[in-house]
Amino acid sequence: MAVSVAATRLPCFFSSKVFSSRSRPRSRRRMSTAKAIDASITSSFKTFDSHLHVWASPEEALKYPYHPGQEPTLPGHVDFLLQCMDEAGVDGALIVQPINHLFDHSYVTSVLKKYPSKFIGCCLANPSDSGSGVALLEQLVLKDGYRAVRFNPYIWPLGQKMTNEIGKSLFAKAGELNVPVGLMCMKGLGLHISEIEELCTNFPSTVVLIDHMGFTKPEEGKESLAFAELLSLSRFPQIYVKFSALFRLSKRPFPYSDMANLLSQAVSSFGPHRIMWGSDFPFVVPECGYKGAKEAVLEAAAQIPLTSDDVDWIMGRTATRLFDNLPRPAV
Repeated sequence: MAVSVAATRLPCFFSSKVFSSRSRPRSRRRMSTAKAIDASITSSFKTFDSHLHVWASPEEALKYPYHPGQEPTLPGHVDFLLQCMDEAGVDGALIVQPINHLFDHSYVTSVLKKYPSKFIGCCLANPSDSGSGVALLEQLVLKDGYRAVRFNPYIWPLGQKMTNEIGKSLFAKAGELNVPVGLMCMKGLGLHISEIEELCTNFPSTVVLIDHMGFTKPEEGKESLAFAELLSLSRFPQIYVKFSALFRLSKRPFPYSDMANLLSQAVSSFGPHRIMWGSDFPFVVPECGYKGAKEAVLEAAAQIPLTSDDVDWIMGRTATRLFDNLPRPAV
């Protein structure tokens, strides 16, 4: 089900309820900016992808260079994404800053500015010993309008944890700015569960998004324990879970039928209002296609089965309600 990269034309990506910056009347442009735009975004989304990436095309990389050693092996430019979203019937998305550009957010920022009624942004926290990460986070949120921040524990200084002084400062600042912290536990939730618990206990006002179900898998033994640890995090009301990147977690081919039981348990523990779907574009494209990423979640929901209202929450209402309810910090 892989989606062809070749596009014959770009479709129309905006609904009648949402206006691009070009089509917005002049008086609307003069409105007090980001908060008004954000309200128009999220209120119009039915299906919202809570986790995807974009990076520059080889041609665009002349202006937006890749971080050395992080050159992508897949196409991930925004025109390709827009084509995929249109074909799949996905209304909006949260773009997570990719490692391919590391802390240079200029490409993602350009996409957010070009399509303000389509995307919101999740920046990448810089945990370097210099301590410059807090100032960078403030700039990206207050100046460039990012609405979330990602913590990648594998770029923390060697031997240090997300609970070090820099990590705590970043986590606290995220709460102050009303931006959720996305946590990527690619090497296993169990390696980071104590850090997550400590941060959430000490900073209860900071919202947390667990990427890709904490990379827990539908297996027995050690993996089963990891999933139990994920469910135990539901006791923290600020934690949300992304039911995303199913191809990374499942042991079965598309439509990843072994994920239905995990979804059922996650809904029982967190409730559908704290679970959100995400595709992990563009990595999902060669696996099952972008449209397949959406279909796999609907297949899992049908197996359980979930109510149509529960499905609506997972496919869009959870994420859009969350970002609607988090006030924008004053500039």
